[in-house]
Amino acid sequence: MSNVITYKTEEEIARLRTSAQLVGKTLAEVGKRIEPGVSTLDLDNLAEEFIRDNGAIPAFKNYQPKFDDRPFPCSLCVSVNEEVVHGFALADKVLQEGDIVSIDCGVLKDGYYGDSAYTFSVGEVSSKKKKLLEVTKASLMKGIEKAIEGNRLGEISNAIQKHAELYGFSVVREMVGHGVGTHLHEPPEVPNYGRRRSGPRLKAGMVLAIEPMINMGRRHISIAEDGWTVFASDHQPSAHFEHMIVIRNGAPEILTTFGFIENN
Repeated sequence: MSNVITYKTEEEIARLRTSAQLVGKTLAEVGKRIEPGVSTLDLDNLAEEFIRDNGAIPAFKNYQPKFDDRPFPCSLCVSVNEEVVHGFALADKVLQEGDIVSIDCGVLKDGYYGDSAYTFSVGEVSSKKKKLLEVTKASLMKGIEKAIEGNRLGEISNAIQKHAELYGFSVVREMVGHGVGTHLHEPPEVPNYGRRRSGPRLKAGMVLAIEPMINMGRRHISIAEDGWTVFASDHQPSAHFEHMIVIRNGAPEILTTFGFIENN
């Protein structure tokens, strides 16, 4: 794939917005079912049915970044507690009271992708986990505030890092956000840490998926034997929130939404 950043037309942005909104609706449907005792495979099946019923395709199912990788087997990435991202949905992977679970969802509709993630509480969670979720979501919004035409990408990264570290949490460095369009992952990469005034200049029409992955403990990660699941090496909880945005002349436009989840 080319390393060239593409700038979307208003017609393309409209198509991306449609896909992004469907992801938000799918996450809300999944969120309604999250409770102690539910299997993550049940959530995955629900999401796939909902996506297909709405004329789209689950973007993650059978996704294969490189020819030597095993295809991802699920419609959702379901990452519980110390799992950072890319967790498998399994029949025997059952949510428990006090868990936190990141649900990352992607769809392909009419040739354009949508991608978003939200970390849910399962029942009543500890105050430490509540704070982790609060800070991770706020760090996402701090990054989005800097997604303004004329800024450099490093402004987004630095804002995320500063907010997370202010509260004693750590930023996963190996996993990054990305551009989105007719491919699920497009240039540029969007790190969640970095220096201000670094990276490419932000220009109107860039569509980015910004997705902080924040650990309660140390930032270091490991990969499970399945070749996909990323987890915190110290087995401390991790949280993940993701929005798709488009750079505008002025405030960025958020294409995805958490409103369907939070207004249920």
